[in-house]
Amino acid sequence: MKVLTPDALYRLLHSGRRGGAFFVFGDEAYLKEEATAALVEAHLDPGTRDFNFDQLRAAEVTAETLSSVIATPPMMAEWRVVVVRDVQALGTSARMRTVLEELVERAFPGLLLILTAEIPPGRAQFYDKLKKSAQPVDCAALSDADLPGWLMERAKGRGIQLDIDAARLLASAIGSELGVLNQELAKLGEYAGERQRITSDDVRSLVGRIPRVSRWEWFDQVGDRKFREARVALPALLDAGENGVGLTIGLGAQILRIAIATAGGQRALEEALPPHQKWLAARIMKQTRGWSTRALDEALEDLLRADRLLKSTPLSDTQVLEELLLRLQSRATNAAA
Repeated sequence: MKVLTPDALYRLLHSGRRGGAFFVFGDEAYLKEEATAALVEAHLDPGTRDFNFDQLRAAEVTAETLSSVIATPPMMAEWRVVVVRDVQALGTSARMRTVLEELVERAFPGLLLILTAEIPPGRAQFYDKLKKSAQPVDCAALSDADLPGWLMERAKGRGIQLDIDAARLLASAIGSELGVLNQELAKLGEYAGERQRITSDDVRSLVGRIPRVSRWEWFDQVGDRKFREARVALPALLDAGENGVGLTIGLGAQILRIAIATAGGQRALEEALPPHQKWLAARIMKQTRGWSTRALDEALEDLLRADRLLKSTPLSDTQVLEELLLRLQSRATNAAA
């Protein structure tokens, strides 16, 4: 079956899809819990929920109990829901894996079966079978670059506009804890009230620990060829907890995005960007105006050099990144002369 993202799952449920088996996996526990909750709420009648909802942990259930619970029909309702959590715990029991595979392949009228797991390395055959027999939903962990887009999508789902700079500021202040980000977004929505728009000023007013400069602002400064501004901002960025290797990797991604846009235009860039980063396309297109193909190639060579220096010399992150920015600035000045 086609692997769904959590957003695609919500669209599927909104379309009226009900019943069957779902395999919810991935490293992001918050997204797995949300996806599981959405499936449960879409099927259960609150009045008969207690009769038709079972939650089991794979490590604590026997094959007989699992078979009995799954085969039990709904009581006074259209649907019955069974959630089996942490299916990876069955990795050491061939019998339990076989029983579960057989149960997933059977069609039980009136049943929604949800299996959750964090897939460990190895034993891929078992999980591949589950992905084929049940509808797979991949709750992969979000990268730092995904967070602003994820926040903007969340805000949109609540009927609120979250400005790009506000999303970046919120992600910089809170970090990658999705549950905390979601809570702060809810508070900001209430704070914005009838405006239905959250700005950077709102984030500064309501959220503590606001960094003086975010990694995304710094990447944009380099993308806009504002190398002097980027050098001035660098100490504050490093003081806020960023490190040289992480910034070099992130800046490399920024330069590669500009290179894709330069070679293929906005459509090619949008196709290359992950779902939560497609909003970047318009901003990146503006940055292509200052870069030639040669300048981009040289910038990538400079980034590779910086990465090697960071990993193999006693130079500080500040020294390496300042030298990188000076090299980029020098090339830009010589090209303009």
